[in-house]
Amino acid sequence: MLLAIDIGNTNIVMGVIENDKIIFTGRLATDKVKTADEYALQFNGMMELHNVEKSEIEGVIISSVVPPLILTMKRAIKMLTGKDPLILGPGLKTGLNIKLDNPAQLGCDKVADAVGAINKYPMPAMIIDMGTATTVSVIDKNKEYLGGLIIPGIRISQEALSSSTSQLPRISLEKPEKVIGKNTVDCMKSGAIYGTASMIDGLADRIEEELGEKLTVIITGGNSDSIVSVCKRKIIYDSNLLLDGLNIIYKKNKKE
Repeated sequence: MLLAIDIGNTNIVMGVIENDKIIFTGRLATDKVKTADEYALQFNGMMELHNVEKSEIEGVIISSVVPPLILTMKRAIKMLTGKDPLILGPGLKTGLNIKLDNPAQLGCDKVADAVGAINKYPMPAMIIDMGTATTVSVIDKNKEYLGGLIIPGIRISQEALSSSTSQLPRISLEKPEKVIGKNTVDCMKSGAIYGTASMIDGLADRIEEELGEKLTVIITGGNSDSIVSVCKRKIIYDSNLLLDGLNIIYKKNKKE
């Protein structure tokens, strides 16, 4: 079994994978002040909850956009499994041809998303990863990573709206019944849900126009499930895209 871990700014997602099938996934809050012991206990508890023995873990791969946590996580994994994890970054083979001005600037999460998408879906493709930030990645028909966009995440936008105004409350991200809201909360929900969905539809149209080709549009990330159902375009919702990408990268770098 493979333990794949993605350290994001808000959440840490872990998944146990066997024969390319995800056995279970779990989420923990990202906390830079937690010790390796605390993370090891949390991972151990999650595995016990899903009846997975530590001895069954044959390898570990970690993707992180929070550099201060990498060393802590390496120590936690060593305590938990006795394994030295692979860290997604320079030196690992990904098979991804990155056409950025500075390829080293591409976040590990976007690399894993792209590798997962290339191996699962027709190209060209647009990948929307809705986490703390909403990122858009564009891959052409030759499976080359062209670039993308970075947008404030939907929850960050709502928190900024509430904290910067005197009369707008914090809201839950639930789809309102109608686009035209009749009260403050429904107006805010409509702006968040339908506004984000319209942005995704519009960006896909513009990127297709720029490429001159029809796109496969894939959405993933912790905040995406409430958005995809109101988009007008056909969009593939894949909650495990990043973990699948980590699994593929691990196999490319596995030492026999």
